[in-house]
Amino acid sequence: MTDEKTATRSKHDRLIDVANDVPPASTVVVHPCDVSSLQGVIEARDAGLVLPILVGPESKIRDVATHAGIDLTGVEIVNVPHSDAAAAKAVELIHAGRGELLMKGSLHTDELMRACTASATGLRTGRRISHVFIMDVPGHSETLFITDAAINIFPDLDTKRDIVQNAIDLCHALRIEAPRVAILSAVETVTTKIPSTVEAAALCKMAERGQITGGLLDGPLAFDNAIDPEAARIKGIGGAIAGHAQVLVVPDLESGNMLAKNLSFMAKADAAGIVLGARVPIILTSRADSVRTRLASAAVGSILAAARRTSAPLPKV
Repeated sequence: MTDEKTATRSKHDRLIDVANDVPPASTVVVHPCDVSSLQGVIEARDAGLVLPILVGPESKIRDVATHAGIDLTGVEIVNVPHSDAAAAKAVELIHAGRGELLMKGSLHTDELMRACTASATGLRTGRRISHVFIMDVPGHSETLFITDAAINIFPDLDTKRDIVQNAIDLCHALRIEAPRVAILSAVETVTTKIPSTVEAAALCKMAERGQITGGLLDGPLAFDNAIDPEAARIKGIGGAIAGHAQVLVVPDLESGNMLAKNLSFMAKADAAGIVLGARVPIILTSRADSVRTRLASAAVGSILAAARRTSAPLPKV
């Protein structure tokens, strides 16, 4: 591959290349009963990223495949009557060691996550579950990781600690040794009038004391100060992180969701996504996702699965 061709490939394309260096991950796919979800997992299989087990109404899955011209030869299908049963069965298969990843099909995210977070039968660990968007933003030199914009609505300080640690651990799996983490707020100074600034300062102190490990933290930082060196310079904010952040930790789900969608629709960013902190990584796909975004999400999951094969389970925190 020439340098010129490499330069024109997207960040997500290069992520998929990295995933092709590891074996495909066994993946339990929950209720893939529409064309986009079924086609997405078969494309990921054909790209060498996953080995799927489809869980859902078999007749419905095969009807979708027939009408869309999707070849299911050699793909295992576990027959259950409906989406709720599919979510429960998928969790059961994970507990039985059948899958290294869980992938959402055409059921609602809430329905899947309810099965995953059930206190007695779910996939909880000592960590809080959180979501990370992996953003390929045109014109920005590095991949941006935005968390949490999909799971925790108004996280408290302890939850934010786990959100940060989950994101750092993801970066380590993606071969980013010391990710630069910006704790976002509306301003860069600490004020009791904006509680997220106080929590940002507390998270940075927690990192100093070893309660968060493996990353470089700074905050509070406004979005511009976090990702633009000139904005940080004008405000007089020094250090290794301001203007050069890779991980953006948002105050709450609403702000994170708006930030991620703003980048997607205004800056034409591709937003892959992964749920962390559960017994296995969970791939949440959307019908609006492009093929490359779906493959990038599967690639992230495959890389995480490979990293977990050689590491201990997530520790209690």
